[in-house]
Amino acid sequence: MRKSDTDIPAQPSVQVLERMFLLIDVLAAREEATSLKEISERTGLHPSTAHRILNDLAIGRFVDRPEAGSYRLGMRFLELGNLVKARLSVRDAAIAPMRNLHKLIQQPVNLSVRQGDEIVYVERAYSERSGMQVVRAIGGHAPLHLTSTGKLFLALEDAQRVRAYATRTGLPGHTHNSITELPALERELAKARQYGLARDNEELELGVRCMAAGVYDDQGKLVAGLSISAPADRLDEGWLPKLQATAQEISTALGYQPDKR
Repeated sequence: MRKSDTDIPAQPSVQVLERMFLLIDVLAAREEATSLKEISERTGLHPSTAHRILNDLAIGRFVDRPEAGSYRLGMRFLELGNLVKARLSVRDAAIAPMRNLHKLIQQPVNLSVRQGDEIVYVERAYSERSGMQVVRAIGGHAPLHLTSTGKLFLALEDAQRVRAYATRTGLPGHTHNSITELPALERELAKARQYGLARDNEELELGVRCMAAGVYDDQGKLVAGLSISAPADRLDEGWLPKLQATAQEISTALGYQPDKR
């Protein structure tokens, strides 16, 4: 028996989302493209309702229309799935090495990834013994140019893209140490390229300095940054080899081989 559309709760936004998820589930259950008639029958939605939502999903590339009247899941799901997979696998591979590094240095160790013009913190090894308050929790974000990990990602961009980033964001500053001019940022990125490391010298938060090394996947792509945060007067340059070794350990677990970089 076909379910009436009126059986779905009345809240418009919730209703549309429920119908959208229902359509996606039907498409996910079939390897081949599915006709609008079959989709309508399997979901209980009126064909015009299903057609309207499917067309909206097609605009966002969540649904493909290989031919008139048939639908299948779109490439956007593959792109997002790969993104989630990369982030989850990086986090899984990083947790134990991060904790070991934290035991050695007794300072916060952070794992962060790029998301647009910001970095997002996805994991942290931390304890109260570090004597430093952690301001940005897991899930927090910060501008690329103000963070050590963000600079690693920007350092991979060509000059035109760096200029575009500066124009797009306006290079906002958080402290008097923040880099807010393009020439200064370009010099900082040149050092990051030369040494494969980047630093935050109280640019995001006064009293906190950071150093970061890159984490690479099996294709040699920079997928995350591993950073150490410490009170400005306690950041120890002797930690660099330990930081690099830990980043390399995580990269190796992801299948990274130096010659692919």
